[in-house]
Amino acid sequence: MKGELQKVVGRNLRRYRLERGYSQEDFADRMGVHRTYMGSVERGERNLSLRSVEKFADFLGVDPLELLRA
Repeated sequence: MKGELQKVVGRNLRRYRLERGYSQEDFADRMGVHRTYMGSVERGERNLSLRSVEKFADFLGVDPLELLRA
């Protein structure tokens, strides 16, 4: 399905973010992006680069592959 991986990454990012107690706004600030951008990432509307996936995973303390797992 088109865009399904984007949605998987978004759901996983949101889950890990919440597990670590970050609001969307706080997480976005720490990542150096705008809150609305993070919202669109979590909704699966953004096509992230692999570098961005690595950056998010590193901050969250997870293997980047965990963000890609359905």
